[in-house]
Amino acid sequence: MTTRAPEVSHTGASSSMSSLMPMLSRSRRPSAMIAETDVRAIKEIKYNLTPVRPRIRSRSGSQSSTDSYSSASYTGSSSEEDDISPREKVQKNSKGFSDFCVKNIDHSAFGRREIEIAEQEMPGLVALRRRAEADKPLQGAKIIGCTHITAQTAVLVETLAALGASIRWSACNIYSTQNEVAAALAEAGFAIYAWKGETEEDFWWCIDKCINAEGWQPNMILDDGGDATHWLLKKYPAMFNMVKGIVEESVTGVHRLYQLSKTGKLTVPAMNVNDSVTKTKFDNLYSCRESILDALKRTTDVMFGGKQVLICGYGEVGKGCSQALKGLGAIVSVTEIDPICALQACMDGFRVVKLEEVIKTTDMVITCTGNKNVVTRAHLDRMKNGCIVCNMGHSNTEIDVASLRTPELTWEKVRSQVDHIIWGDGKRIILLAEGRLVNLSCSSVPSFVVSITATTQALALIELFNAPSGRYKQDVYLLPKKMDEYVASLHLSTFDAHLTELTEEQAKYLGLNKAGPFKPNYYRY
Repeated sequence: MTTRAPEVSHTGASSSMSSLMPMLSRSRRPSAMIAETDVRAIKEIKYNLTPVRPRIRSRSGSQSSTDSYSSASYTGSSSEEDDISPREKVQKNSKGFSDFCVKNIDHSAFGRREIEIAEQEMPGLVALRRRAEADKPLQGAKIIGCTHITAQTAVLVETLAALGASIRWSACNIYSTQNEVAAALAEAGFAIYAWKGETEEDFWWCIDKCINAEGWQPNMILDDGGDATHWLLKKYPAMFNMVKGIVEESVTGVHRLYQLSKTGKLTVPAMNVNDSVTKTKFDNLYSCRESILDALKRTTDVMFGGKQVLICGYGEVGKGCSQALKGLGAIVSVTEIDPICALQACMDGFRVVKLEEVIKTTDMVITCTGNKNVVTRAHLDRMKNGCIVCNMGHSNTEIDVASLRTPELTWEKVRSQVDHIIWGDGKRIILLAEGRLVNLSCSSVPSFVVSITATTQALALIELFNAPSGRYKQDVYLLPKKMDEYVASLHLSTFDAHLTELTEEQAKYLGLNKAGPFKPNYYRY
C-alpha cells in the first residue's frame, strides 16, 4: 500500500515564493524482366567499386549525439586523449580555476554554444531567472546537484547561481554527460565533476568530490535517482543532518526517499518533484514520446513500421513510448502489473500481454517500469535473433545485464552505447547503453520540456530553502499545486496562449479563487 505524500497548502508558501508568483497576462522500368545487358552492367559495377569513407552523421554538435556514429567528436578529441582518465589530468580554466574534473576544458566554447541553443528553448526557466534574480532567493544556499549534465541542466545551474546559490555538481548517469557542456560550466567557474563514460568507481568519486570540499558544506540537495542523498547519508551522516532540504525528480529517487522515511532515517524534509503535475505529465510523457525515437534511430537506424514492439510498463513514460512507436507504424504490445494502467492501454488500442507470451517474436523490448529484473536472463535467452533491448527507466536494474557477462556469451561493440551480445549458436541481440537510460545516454531530450521540469526544481529549492523552521517536517512532500500552475503559466506565452479568466460569479459557483489553484489536490490530470 502506497503512502500518499502530504500536500502543502498554497497559502503556506513562503513570502519569497509568493512574490515570485503573479499569474501571467500573456520513370521506372517494368520489373518483370532485367535485360542481359543490365545484368552485365551490374556485375561490372559490383566488382569495380571504389571504397568511399562514410560521412559521420550528426544532428547535434555535442559529443553525446555524435558518438552514436563515431568515437571521434567534432571537437577533435583523439583516441589517445580518450584513453587518459580526466582524474589523471591537471586542468585549469582561463582564469586559473581548477576545482573541477571534466573530459577536456579546451572544448568549453563548443559547450557554450550548446547551452545558448538550449536556453532559447527554455522560456519558463529564463523567465524565472529574470524575475527573481534581483531578490536572490537562494542567497546562502549551497547546493549539491547530481543529475544528467546536459545543455539544459547547464541552464538550470546558471539560473540557480543567478538566484544566489553556490553550486557543486556531478552526474547521475555514467553515459549521459555532454562533455563539452561540462567543460563550459567549468570554464564559467562551477565545480563540475563529470564526464561521459565514467567507471562506477569514478561515479562515486565525483559525487564525493562535490560533497567533501574544503571550506564548503552543502545545505541543499538536488538529486535525480537519490545517489547524492544516499552517499551523503552513508558517508557523512552529521553533514546530512544539517541539510535544509532535498529535491528529488525521479521515480527511483522518490522511492528511496519514501523508504528512508518509513524506516525513520530521513532526518530532513524532501520535496517529491517527480509526482508534481508539471514533471509527470510533461517530462515523463512528452519528452519520452520524442526522445525514444531519437535514441533508437541514432543507435540502430531501425525502421519502425511493422516491427513488433513490447513496452514493459504503461505509466507516463510507457504511454509516451507507445504513442510514438504506434504513430510510426510499429505493432505495440504492453506488459503491466496494474489493472488500471492495463485498462488504459487496452482503451488506447494496445494489446496487454505477459512478456513470456511474446518474447520469441518481439523485435524490440523497451522497459519503462522503474523496477528490477523485468527482463531476466531466461527472457534474453528466448529472444529472437536481432532483437533490440533497451531501458527508458531511470535505473539500470530493469534489464539483468549482469547475467550476460558470462564466458559462453560474446560481447561485440558496434558503436558507442551499442553492443551485440552473441550466443553460441550465432544468435545475437542488440543491447543499448548497457541497460541504462537510453534517451539521455544515446540521444538528447527536448529542451522545452526540460525547462518545465527545471523550473519546478528551482521553485522547490526556493520553497524549501526559505521555509521557516517547522513548516516542513522530516517527511516527503508534494509541490503545492499553486506552484505547478505557476510553472505552466510561465511557458504558455511561447505558444501565444491566452487563458480565459473566471468571472466573480463563476469563481464563486466553483468555489475557487480567481487566481487559482484551479483544481483540488486530488484531481488527476
